[in-house]
Amino acid sequence: MNRSIIRGLGFYVPENIVTNDDLSKIIETNDEWITERTGIKERRWVGDADDSTTSMGVKAALNAISDAEIDKNDIDFIVFATLSPDYYFPGPGVSVQKELELDTIGALDVRNQCSGFVYAISVADQYIKTGMYKNILVIGSEYQSGGLDKTTRGRGVSVIFGDGAGAAIVSASNNENETGGILSTHLHSQGMHAEELALLRPSTSHWVPQILKENDPNDISYYPYMNGNFVFKHAVTRFPQVIGEALQQNGYESTDISLLIPHQANLRIAQFIQRTMKLTDDQVFNNIQKYGNTTAASIPIAMAEAKQHGRINKGDLICLAAFGSGFTWASALIKWT
Repeated sequence: MNRSIIRGLGFYVPENIVTNDDLSKIIETNDEWITERTGIKERRWVGDADDSTTSMGVKAALNAISDAEIDKNDIDFIVFATLSPDYYFPGPGVSVQKELELDTIGALDVRNQCSGFVYAISVADQYIKTGMYKNILVIGSEYQSGGLDKTTRGRGVSVIFGDGAGAAIVSASNNENETGGILSTHLHSQGMHAEELALLRPSTSHWVPQILKENDPNDISYYPYMNGNFVFKHAVTRFPQVIGEALQQNGYESTDISLLIPHQANLRIAQFIQRTMKLTDDQVFNNIQKYGNTTAASIPIAMAEAKQHGRINKGDLICLAAFGSGFTWASALIKWT
């Protein structure tokens, strides 16, 4: 069976930096309130830039292609993870195929929100292992700032989320003796809690005729909803479980982890996981302080930045883990090559 390796990484974030102090000018909040609850100091919002979920994904993809040192035409499949597609349909995968001028290769969209990128990596891994494809472009990209309730009413959610994109090239290993690469992926869901972290409208059950008829500017169901305490309690349970599952399957202990890259949901969650699993600061990478929660883009942005900073090297045991809307949660264990 073929072995999958991550050949290249890249990311892109908008230039527009929005600090906690900036938010305090439009929302009843302050730097101390936000930092204490989330660990976030600033985030990137598209603002006046001509960015979209697709265009940010393309920019991240080009950086990943350069890092992988391959020709873009070597890519034979695309997997795009997002909760904020440019259109209701079609998904952004085909838009990336168009913008990169990649012949007529297949494109698949993954709608698993915070765990979307790990799910997408798992999909790519299976395609590589079966021999169906050799080089898969995996993207996580989000343009969330345009859909947030930027008032005091929505501050519990709005202060958390940012925009940006990350990408990876997942390839078949050319080394027959290779023992590294993606060791395993682990995917879970629990739909009974779906509405605890969700965007309920617009939807086909509340579609264009109803929207036009009601024309209600006070209807908050068009903004993301999050039961913060409920989500936190489940996240700090599921993260260690799914990380432990990956370690156990491959015969490792938490002390063997070179770097854990969790979904950047909330710094307090990451710190709780670190304490629970008795990991050192050197074993965990967090950058939510700078970028906020970029949902499906958070792990690939963090991976690419960690690699740039020399935190990911050949032979390292890298663990990716995510939990979010759905509820869905997932992990991937990688021996870096």
